[in-house]
Amino acid sequence: MADGSSSRSCTVLRGWRAAGVLCLWACAIFGFAIAGSVNSTFAAAAVFLASALLGSIPWGVIISKVFFHTDIREHGSGNIGTTNALRTMGKAGGAAVFLLDFGKGLASGGLALAACWLLVPGGGLSSQSPVSYDLMVTLAFLGCIWGHVFSPWLGFKGGKGIAVAVGCLFATFGWIGALLELALFAIVVAATRRVSAGSLAAALACPFFALALFWGEAAPIALCTLAAFTVIWAHRGNIARLRAGTESRIGGRKA
Repeated sequence: MADGSSSRSCTVLRGWRAAGVLCLWACAIFGFAIAGSVNSTFAAAAVFLASALLGSIPWGVIISKVFFHTDIREHGSGNIGTTNALRTMGKAGGAAVFLLDFGKGLASGGLALAACWLLVPGGGLSSQSPVSYDLMVTLAFLGCIWGHVFSPWLGFKGGKGIAVAVGCLFATFGWIGALLELALFAIVVAATRRVSAGSLAAALACPFFALALFWGEAAPIALCTLAAFTVIWAHRGNIARLRAGTESRIGGRKA
């Protein structure tokens, strides 16, 4: 019992430490902006790192240990994301994990917007701006996904990035693009009764949405593509089970 309590406290401290580091980064960025001493390259790097730190907060582990006195990694698939949270902690826990992970993705887009407004001449929207808003928001997208999938607080392991990606998509593609991605996800899940299949379909579509939205901008397209393939890589176990026909279905244990 004592060991479990100690482990839970340690995890909470790690999560708060990540949040604290993020706050320090935000304060530093704001302070440098007021002083007028930040160039656009530093601003882009700061957005990427701050988004990675934000993405690294392992809400699935924190919620399971603090409120449900268990470790989500020891149940079901062992993943820290929404699907396993639903299995392990029920609807309340699953909803909490989804909303917090979704919030990480959305907040990373907010960081990009704030950095452009504070640090980049023209807000990143002018053709004269040294760094574009599109570049900043896609850097935030990739940073948040990498922070979540390779969380330093969990030994550079983490979730599969779907809930985080949904939040990032609203910030990166806007609500129309994000809803189209969600519609594709829902159609594939309904057709296959496999959440992983829908997740993979949405991830595979992401580079094509990026190509349409950022036509002529190589860097944002490349960053979105890298984020999408990171999510696909995180689903490599699901891909193997899909190929073997053993992936779990909604409403049934196995295919």
